Amino acid sequence: MRTNLLLFTGLLTAFVAQTQSLPQLNICDTAPLTDIRMKATDGKSYSLSDVKGRNGVVVIFSCNTCPFVLGWEDQYNLIFEQAKAAGLGMILINSNEAFREKDDSFEAMVAHAKKNKYKMPYAVDEDHKLADAFGAQTTPHVFVFDAEWKLVFKGSINDKYENSKSGNTPAKFYLSDALNAIKENKPIEVKESRAIGCSIKRIKKS
Repeated sequence: MRTNLLLFTGLLTAFVAQTQSLPQLNICDTAPLTDIRMKATDGKSYSLSDVKGRNGVVVIFSCNTCPFVLGWEDQYNLIFEQAKAAGLGMILINSNEAFREKDDSFEAMVAHAKKNKYKMPYAVDEDHKLADAFGAQTTPHVFVFDAEWKLVFKGSINDKYENSKSGNTPAKFYLSDALNAIKENKPIEVKESRAIGCSIKRIKKS
């Protein structure tokens, strides 16, 4: 228990230290860099424009080893299917450039995607260009854009980790509710939730 608490505290400290001054997209902002192509684990290259559906796209910044990702990623394929039913595409983005020679190497990404049977593209964000343009802070960090490339939701998948370091059964399903609203052509009630996760491992620039 003490080990888990220390791990969580360390992750939280790293998150706060690295993201305090990072500018982030706001609701109704237009998606940047929609045509930048990224190599994915299926051997193809994708841009956000490539994966966007008729009603928009779900972008999740993710990685291979963050405990928060590991605790949430069993939802990824379910999110993909729900997004597809609502007319949205989906892509996972790995921006951990500082770990590219370690746990987030492309080879490790390929193995991770295969192990978890990802249905969506899992792509490399070289030099964390997309993460920087979005102001993405954590893994995972969710951004949902509509058909006009306007940001309509951002934050976490649900409230699993809001009041628990080890994760509770979620009671608030932020992303699922947003996708349902889009499918039913209704307003999204909760447009933003708190992003909880490990900090994106950026390369320090002079």
